[in-house]
Amino acid sequence: MKSKLHAAAGMVALACIATFWTSTVVSEVFLNEAAVVAVKNGILTAMWLLVPAMAATGASGFALGRGRKGRLVNIKKRRMRIIAANGLLVLLPCAFTLASMANAGRFDAWFQAIQGVELIAGALNIALLGLNMRDGLRLGRHSRGNHGSLAPLRE
Repeated sequence: MKSKLHAAAGMVALACIATFWTSTVVSEVFLNEAAVVAVKNGILTAMWLLVPAMAATGASGFALGRGRKGRLVNIKKRRMRIIAANGLLVLLPCAFTLASMANAGRFDAWFQAIQGVELIAGALNIALLGLNMRDGLRLGRHSRGNHGSLAPLRE
């Protein structure tokens, strides 16, 4: 049950961040300022989903990893710390700042610089969450009795 909660929370978190990132790029490149404002406000509003999903992912992951040893477990824990720090120290402040600036119509060089930082930090979290998902699938397969290779899953 814990592993299903962990997987579901992780998928919700990854989907949120990927949606935020994609919406930002599409609105910035192809749409007008009103769309950028709507995206920035939407991202801020959707934090009610992302923050609990990230917390549930981290808490359930650490609970699942308790007592387990191994390289993949340690790598996943290290990545999760980076993901959490990046989210709390970079992405969340950027989201509030960019929404405030967009609502004020401030699409200046500072907005663009902060937007660039947010896109880089978001891409990093997408990549790290994706790697954690891959390694979680490997760990799950390994713990179910397939003690063979930890090679990537094939479709």
